[in-house]
Amino acid sequence: MSISRLWRSYQALMTKKPWTVQIITAGSLMGVGDIISQQLIERRGLKNHSIKRTTKMMSIGFLFVGPVIGGWYRVLDRLVIGTTKTTALKKMLIDQVCFAPCFLGTFLVICGTLNGLTVEENVAKLKRDYMDALITNYYLWPAVQIANFYFIPLHHRLAVVQVVAVAWNSYLSWKANKM
Repeated sequence: MSISRLWRSYQALMTKKPWTVQIITAGSLMGVGDIISQQLIERRGLKNHSIKRTTKMMSIGFLFVGPVIGGWYRVLDRLVIGTTKTTALKKMLIDQVCFAPCFLGTFLVICGTLNGLTVEENVAKLKRDYMDALITNYYLWPAVQIANFYFIPLHHRLAVVQVVAVAWNSYLSWKANKM
């Protein structure tokens, strides 16, 4: 199947079932990010690849990342109306100042909990990793989000973010699973 045909099929599905497609996309790309993390960053090799960890990351994508970010974009579009450059800048600022810090902290806590950390261990890990992850977030996401909010229609924003996020998900998977 050609890329253009695959894209047209994706577009058709997005029109029919946008919420479902966004959630499936988020979960799948969280899994891809974890595979990249384990194979390219951590260099575990196929023999030591943790399918359980990849499954956990996909589950977080399906049950948390996809629904929360997809819903957030809908809320943000109601809060800040318009399609100008100024509107895109306002959306990016609200996204990065209000949403990103909360989302990132929650993501790290969910990962810690699914990895079996106690409350104390999870708090210690959050204290150790949160600021570094948030600062790294600010290197990547403001520019991506301005472009996303200015050029991309609402129903494609999560997909665009998730494609860019393959690299980000690889980083988050490494950060969240580093003990």
